[in-house]
Amino acid sequence: MTEEFFLAFGDEQAPHRPHRQAQRPNRRKRRKRRRGRTGLAVILTLLLLGGAGAGLYLGYDKLKGYLSTPDYTSTAGTAEVTLEIPEQATGGQMAKLLKAKDVIASEQAFLDAWEANPKAAKIQPGHYKLRVRLSAADAITMLLDPARRVVKGITIPEGRSSFGIYKLLAEKLGIPEAEFKAAGQDPVKLGVPASWFDRDGRKVTKSIEGFLFPDTYEFPPDVTAQSALELMVQRFLAVTGELKFAENVRAGLKTTPYEMLIIASLAQAESGTLADLPKVARVAYNRIFKPKTGVCTCLEMDVTINYWFETKGKPIKESGQMTSAEMNDKNNPYNHNVLFLPTPINNPGRAALAGAAKPAKGDWYFFVAVDKQRNSAFSSTYAQFCQDNDTAVRNKVLARNSCD
Repeated sequence: MTEEFFLAFGDEQAPHRPHRQAQRPNRRKRRKRRRGRTGLAVILTLLLLGGAGAGLYLGYDKLKGYLSTPDYTSTAGTAEVTLEIPEQATGGQMAKLLKAKDVIASEQAFLDAWEANPKAAKIQPGHYKLRVRLSAADAITMLLDPARRVVKGITIPEGRSSFGIYKLLAEKLGIPEAEFKAAGQDPVKLGVPASWFDRDGRKVTKSIEGFLFPDTYEFPPDVTAQSALELMVQRFLAVTGELKFAENVRAGLKTTPYEMLIIASLAQAESGTLADLPKVARVAYNRIFKPKTGVCTCLEMDVTINYWFETKGKPIKESGQMTSAEMNDKNNPYNHNVLFLPTPINNPGRAALAGAAKPAKGDWYFFVAVDKQRNSAFSSTYAQFCQDNDTAVRNKVLARNSCD
């Protein structure tokens, strides 16, 4: 093309002529004309290339616009959307969730904004109310705003029975209590592995009791009775997994995890302090699995009677208010004379579970609270237990010595 361009302006080699001498007088003129035409061609070439360069630049600039990271320009009044940021979500995972809901224009825009905002890593898991078609930077700002979180935080206290939990959840979530009771009928359906109900050949009563882990929960806006209880069971399994509860029980205590879950619930109900939890667990374990002459092969714990009252919808009672008939009622599978309870009597927390998995070492069969701080004295003989009762009376913890 360049060659043709130059030819168009006559800047070609002169054809061969036989009589060169005759043409010498005009050679200087031809050179002048050729230099003029060549200069014009160069100028025009530069102009042509300059125009092409300008065109290429403008094309590149336009292409660059097409290839840049898409991002919305936030405007007020866009539609509201609710989404969940899961536990331990990465920036990339958040970007995918936001893009799927049309909150952001592109995942890359979010990642760029994430890198530019040092606070982005502080975004908490949970449910958020945002708006669609936000700039990535504004989306991060909203996720960092506590007011944008949809929170239904409910704290389940340690040692609360399933009946108490149902009532609490019904009040806080606005779901009928009957729906929780119905959902709680099948613990396996809620996620409790069937293997948890192994009792080494003993009769098993499958119950959700003991598996609703006490903690603070942030339930999603669309929570149901079923999904709420499932979440609590998942937390129980996570915590017992961290504690290696089943492994420690099998290896160190030679019994089933379910038996020790029952003992954890007893320790949770009877212990007055965290330090006493593994000691109370040892007393219950010794009574059940290490019977001793002169010691009743029974539990003799009033908390089991009160659990029976709860199952019947009756109010619980203080120990001094219970009658002998109530404590020894043969129709009550949780009475004083029972050694193996049918189920746990509440939902124990982490410390109680840890104490039951590894009870304190001791040959104790008795204990009693002896001071206002709810510390207990532990003993291996009934005689010592009675002396400890005297201490409790002197400290005005007991109205009278139960040995009298």
